[in-house]
Amino acid sequence: MNLPINFPMLEAVMLAGVRMVAFLVIAPPFSYRAIPARVKVMLAIGLAIAVSPRVTPGYVSGDTATFLVSLVLELVVGLVLGFLVMLVFSAVQSAGNIIDMFGGFQMAQAFDPQAMLNGAQFTRLFQMTALALLFASGGYQLIIGGLTRTFDAVPIGGGLDLASPAEAMVNGLGQMFLATVQIAGPLLVVLFLADVGLGLLTRVAPALNAFAMGFPVKILMTVLLGGMVFVALPDVVSSLTGQAVDVMLGVK
Repeated sequence: MNLPINFPMLEAVMLAGVRMVAFLVIAPPFSYRAIPARVKVMLAIGLAIAVSPRVTPGYVSGDTATFLVSLVLELVVGLVLGFLVMLVFSAVQSAGNIIDMFGGFQMAQAFDPQAMLNGAQFTRLFQMTALALLFASGGYQLIIGGLTRTFDAVPIGGGLDLASPAEAMVNGLGQMFLATVQIAGPLLVVLFLADVGLGLLTRVAPALNAFAMGFPVKILMTVLLGGMVFVALPDVVSSLTGQAVDVMLGVK
């Protein structure tokens, strides 16, 4: 009994799977270490099979060397796309890091081996909240949908024009800094005004030694007003999800 095997289709699915695996290893929320690697590989294989009707028609099978080169190209494409998504969502982590620095929590840094993140309380809190919101709101589905649509913009084995990812990274870096300031900006203004007030109080009454109270006062204000920033995170994550999809689809 002979079973016909469609080798071009099999190769196309394998190449799509390589792109999926490389993307899931880097891009949030799938890059979180608590998700087993076996689950990521199974998810990548399932997604590769799901997109096979889209990637198979335009694929032309070649020799072994061509296939190996295509594997490397798909690995690079997946890593680049994953890095762009990670760059967009780094705004939440950076906002928490700035709040920790201005609020006086920077001395309490700790390393999170699951998220591969070194930061203080607000950095880790914002990062974990963003990941939870991505799963709870269905934002991860939009990211996966954007990844599947990249096979139209960047066909299997076609590689990337290096100018396009470089431009996307530069724009993504600028958007990350802008989003970071927008997220943490209001609280930073309040903490800056608190420093100014303590400085004026020290000039008026030097015997009070107002700066000795600076650290506990700023920590108290950060904890009380940090809830305002925390409440805005759902809208922020929703906006960043849309930006991540747009960045992926803009790479050609």
